[in-house]
Amino acid sequence: MQQNIPLIIIWIIIWLIIGYLVSKIYFQTKIKWQRQEAVSRSRSVLLGNVNEKVAPLLPNFPYYYKDLVFVGKWVDYIVFNWLSSGDLKNIVFLEIKSWTSTLNRNERMIKECTESKKVYYDTYYVKN
Repeated sequence: MQQNIPLIIIWIIIWLIIGYLVSKIYFQTKIKWQRQEAVSRSRSVLLGNVNEKVAPLLPNFPYYYKDLVFVGKWVDYIVFNWLSSGDLKNIVFLEIKSWTSTLNRNERMIKECTESKKVYYDTYYVKN
């Protein structure tokens, strides 16, 4: 039994080293994958932001750029259609999306609210 103790200690050390190396390789691979995913998401967000700003300048854009008011959060633009020519036709909440991106929860709620005509105009006066 006394002779097996050094052998058992050596095997424990070997398995600890193997476990350490396997976990190190696993976590390095996982971190590398997470970094690549973060860069990909960041790139998508940047392209989306650029598309939001550039879309009104494209030749096939359906609204006149002078009728646009950039909001940027929850809705990209509010379009006062034909207001710049002095004949307001309608008001549009415009969300610009890239490729296959979809509306998030807040954007869907805004869309549903406008489609059900739950949109109102209000004036707030500040008393001095």
